[in-house]
Amino acid sequence: MVRRAGRPEPPRDIELPVAMTPFPGVALAPHGDYDAVHFAGLDLAGQSADDAAFLGCRLGRCGLDGVSMRRARIAECLLDELRATSVDAADSIWRDTLVTVRRVGALLAIGASWSSVRVRGGRIDLLDLSGAKLRGVALEGCAVGELDLGTAEARDISFEGCEIELLDVTGARLVAADFTGATIGGIRGVDGLRGATITPAQLVDLAPQMAAHLGLKVLRPG
Repeated sequence: MVRRAGRPEPPRDIELPVAMTPFPGVALAPHGDYDAVHFAGLDLAGQSADDAAFLGCRLGRCGLDGVSMRRARIAECLLDELRATSVDAADSIWRDTLVTVRRVGALLAIGASWSSVRVRGGRIDLLDLSGAKLRGVALEGCAVGELDLGTAEARDISFEGCEIELLDVTGARLVAADFTGATIGGIRGVDGLRGATITPAQLVDLAPQMAAHLGLKVLRPG
């Protein structure tokens, strides 16, 4: 578990279409179809893009407080300087997408599918990926209050320069999950770490929680 495995290839940076259309409307629409659309500095608070499709789009410096993107499909997109109190993206599909974060209270991607997704910078109080299917996901320079990977299926995920206050891996299935670049304050569901890679220092830090989970009584010499 502490052996340092080869790092998975990080998701590539996003190449957006050269010609993009400024968003012509005032509100997102459920079942909307957005192809090479540039959403720039818009206040989209409280709107619904449930079941919408975003292909080759850029959302830059937009306010997304309370936006619902349930079951949305997001591919080859850039979400730049994301800020929101909460975004509901349950059961959504994300592919080849870069998210740069300013400040997010809760990003709820419960049951989502993320493939080749990079999340960079900023703070997310709650990143809920419980029940999600993740492949080729990288978090870089992020501060996360709680990262919920409970019952998630994750392959080739990595963390670089991240601070995670609480990591929940209850019932998770991890393959090539590299936590060596993260500082982890606490873990819930330590059994779910099976298949992950950590450093010796992380193992020492997590030893008390692992001992408590196993019901071990640790006595000091003498």
